Amino acid sequence: MNKSKKIIIGISIGDINGVGIEIILKTFLDKRMLDFCTPIVFGSTKLISAYKKGMDLNVPFNGIKQINRAIHGRLNILNIWDEDIEINLGLPTKTSGDYAFKSLEAATNSLVNNEIDILVTAPINKDNIQSENFKFPGHTEYLESKLNGESLMILMKNNLRIGLITGHIPVSKIAATITPDLIKKKVAILYQTLVQDFAISKPKIAILGLNPHCGDNGVIGSEDDEIIKPTITEIQNENKLVYGPYAADSFFGSENYKNFDAILAMYHDQGLAPFKTLSFGKGVNFTAGLDKIRVSPDHGTAYDLAGKGTANINSFKEAIFSGIQIFRTRNEYKSLTKNSLKVRKQKEK
Repeated sequence: MNKSKKIIIGISIGDINGVGIEIILKTFLDKRMLDFCTPIVFGSTKLISAYKKGMDLNVPFNGIKQINRAIHGRLNILNIWDEDIEINLGLPTKTSGDYAFKSLEAATNSLVNNEIDILVTAPINKDNIQSENFKFPGHTEYLESKLNGESLMILMKNNLRIGLITGHIPVSKIAATITPDLIKKKVAILYQTLVQDFAISKPKIAILGLNPHCGDNGVIGSEDDEIIKPTITEIQNENKLVYGPYAADSFFGSENYKNFDAILAMYHDQGLAPFKTLSFGKGVNFTAGLDKIRVSPDHGTAYDLAGKGTANINSFKEAIFSGIQIFRTRNEYKSLTKNSLKVRKQKEK
């Protein structure tokens, strides 16, 4: 394949009993999608054919056994197994978890080896995918273990971008996990991704408080005064436009979020609850901070919708478009910064 012609999108199928394969096939019913990328689905032609027949989705595809056999202008299915699989739509099973991991593992390996440009992941079940080979709370942590860099989960739609200082951890461990070093690290990752992946030269970032009303001067907790506020001041001294902490209960309702390029939430639901209220069904999950690009829809396996033909493809389609835009912007940034270094060296001579 000539990678200069089309961006290669690798797609992991997620849980086969959820809506993952349905949203993949329905997305590429629109042939215009093939003008933007060359998609490669990591699974098997037997499985995809069964879905096509069962859901009456007339999507032509090209079955391949090697990535370099992919055809531009077609949906490509990379056969990474040959056996038949039992499908139980709407039911999480050990089988559906095992094959979700097989697809993810193969797609991730191809991402590491530069055989694909972007990884788009369909939803997994975080329970039935667990095994000796997968002992992670989710995609983000697994990919961080395989790729270079430190990850930051960002949920985004248009100019709304919410990153998480802590991710998939129990609520009982959040306060003890939040330290000045962790806040600084997540701010640094977010700042860099805004510059290199979104072309924002001087990002403006908001940080939410941990406790209700940011602790009300210690009445409802001391972490905001003792940890978060001093850390924000230190970051500001680095000439970064970072502000807060802001009380999370009013920050979104007052539309203050519109004044910032990105927001850092202290924990998972503090960020995702308002994000999904504002954007659910059209948002994108982006794993920032790594040397490769991974995006996904903002929803889960949706077992209750599996097989009904009603699953919404908007979030998955937006994930593809977002991944392509980030890929292009990051490559442009690398090119510009590489050239700028050469110019400086020439001037020094």
